[in-house]
Amino acid sequence: MAKLRQLLEDSGFLNVKSYLQSGNIVFEFQGVAIAFIEVKIKDAIESSFGFEVEVLVKTLSQLTEIVKNWPFEKEGGAGLKKNYFVLLNTEPNPGLAQELSAESFPNEQFLIADQCIYLKCHNGYGRAKCNNNFFERKLKLIATTRNFTTMERLLALAK
Repeated sequence: MAKLRQLLEDSGFLNVKSYLQSGNIVFEFQGVAIAFIEVKIKDAIESSFGFEVEVLVKTLSQLTEIVKNWPFEKEGGAGLKKNYFVLLNTEPNPGLAQELSAESFPNEQFLIADQCIYLKCHNGYGRAKCNNNFFERKLKLIATTRNFTTMERLLALAK
């Protein structure tokens, strides 16, 4: 993570901070579109580390809105480990989203929104049918999943 932080600083990002060893980075960068930032980071990682990764960037206001709009009952303590945000790189295709919304799975609830899918896994994420790959495949887009605790800590770090 130290090398990644340094790479982003060398690429012009300001106040670069990482959250644990999770690949989650918080930084400041103004005056350009998110799509430009995603490509800039993706290209820097590929040229410096030699591998290609998908990069998904959300602004502080987007993350704040996503967390604020949690649609399910928020459980505290160990219950937070059942609450997930599947962050999307683009708005889902309405037809695919409608088709997926008609599906249901035991012990799992999800709600598809513009920027993310809210996911509650009553038996934990490790056993969930509705995982990151499932949503990417069904909606034909790029996604990354974070638990509620990680999202709250990223928000605090960004502020």
